[in-house]
Amino acid sequence: MLAFAVRTVVKPLGFLKPSSLTKVASRFKAHQESLPRLPVPPLQQTLDHYLKTLQPIVSEEEWAHTKKLVEEFQAAGGVGERLQKGLERRAKKMENWLSEWWLKTAYLQFRQPLVIYSSPGLVLPRQDFVDLQGQLRFAAKFIEGVLDFKAMVDNETLPVEYLGGKPLCMNQYYQILSSCRVPGPKQDSVINFSKTKKPPMHITVVHNYQFFELDVYHSDGTPLTSDQLFVQLEKIWNSSLQTNKEPVGILTSNHRNSWAKAYNTLIKDKVNRESVRSIQKSIFTVCLDAVIPRVSEDMYRSQVAGQMLHGGGSKLNSGNRWFDKTLQFIVAEDGSCGLVYEHAAAEGPPIISLVDHVIEYTKKAEVVRSPMVPLPMPKKLRFNITPEIKNYLEKALLDMRELLQSHPRAKL
Repeated sequence: MLAFAVRTVVKPLGFLKPSSLTKVASRFKAHQESLPRLPVPPLQQTLDHYLKTLQPIVSEEEWAHTKKLVEEFQAAGGVGERLQKGLERRAKKMENWLSEWWLKTAYLQFRQPLVIYSSPGLVLPRQDFVDLQGQLRFAAKFIEGVLDFKAMVDNETLPVEYLGGKPLCMNQYYQILSSCRVPGPKQDSVINFSKTKKPPMHITVVHNYQFFELDVYHSDGTPLTSDQLFVQLEKIWNSSLQTNKEPVGILTSNHRNSWAKAYNTLIKDKVNRESVRSIQKSIFTVCLDAVIPRVSEDMYRSQVAGQMLHGGGSKLNSGNRWFDKTLQFIVAEDGSCGLVYEHAAAEGPPIISLVDHVIEYTKKAEVVRSPMVPLPMPKKLRFNITPEIKNYLEKALLDMRELLQSHPRAKL
């Protein structure tokens, strides 16, 4: 799944006084509570739709046989009627009787790799970087834009989305930041840290396969400015120039069962466990990618789409990712940029609204340069690579290579 277009820009509500914020937040809560519960379609309607959908894709004999089975299923007092009543009882107890089943079946119990099979990639407008500073300044401005969107999320001042003139549920907008998928042996889980007693104040930055914890707020709660973020990104870049590091992030690209085994081994080590936890808790991830091979302008869109989906393979930027992270924004040296997002936390609309907001934000000119204050060095996240972890890494690198070979359209 790829997206090349950006839809309607969501504009911020501007400055609001604390009393106004309270009113807006209460209106938001009232909006959520006013939404109708997901209805249960009548059994007859469900079965009619099922047969109508099936008819064009099966033979006449198969359809006739299926129609007979459906009639038996919906007979009075039969299994269909009992299941329908059970579903209606469930719907009375829950706001959405389907969402939990959908989350588990469509995402968390899906065992294929997230890469290509599940996580969508978005390609954003190509940037024209004259030098390294251009890449880092754009990344800094991008981070500042995401934090500006986050302020609306935190204050519950996001404009309500509408479809066909009807208001939509906004809960997913509050699930995409500070969240991460966690592998499990049979079913994964999604954890969100935004509502904890101490919400995360940092993001993860990846460069040359090396992960850093970057605080994006001052001690008083105010966000770092674009200038300050640029300084911090420069520190990260300069301290991660060596590329002879193990691409630990490639583990997250693997089949979910394989990754779950590697994950349990990885976090047995205290240092590894703390590093993984930092990534999981971070507000989002920024991937500072290396240059990808040059191609013709005709091939550029396909190439950069592949970069956003999977990073280009084990020899390029696939190890410069943590695919379990809900939001990963990608800014490469050559000006290609975009994001890849883990799908379990939300569908497309919240992601697109965020991207719309950030793209518009990056176009704003810097009016006043921020005063430079001493800032601590971003924390490098360490990993102890045991022989067992090394084997998992080599297997993941091989699997990534085979994955791209088996999906020719996903190749760079």
